[in-house]
Amino acid sequence: MNSTLQIRVDKKVKDKAQKTFKAMGLDMSSGVKLFLNEVINSGAIPFPITCFNDLPQAKREQLLEKWEKEAQWALKYGKHYKTAEEAHDAILGKR
Repeated sequence: MNSTLQIRVDKKVKDKAQKTFKAMGLDMSSGVKLFLNEVINSGAIPFPITCFNDLPQAKREQLLEKWEKEAQWALKYGKHYKTAEEAHDAILGKR
């Protein structure tokens, strides 16, 4: 019996994944099924997952610099709200 799985991902991530799967002769559904089956077969995520603190110092500094730039951009150009309700309304498209 088949079941439906719905997930939300960033459009750019989805588009790049579809392009990559297509280059391998797969569609998105087949690629995700392959991933899930590999998780089952190996009993683990099929690639290394690293904690931030376990990264080499140079990589941590590179990530911190990237995050700092993103934070500065958000502070300068991002939307600002006076109340949580105002932010909530904006997220829901009520403004």
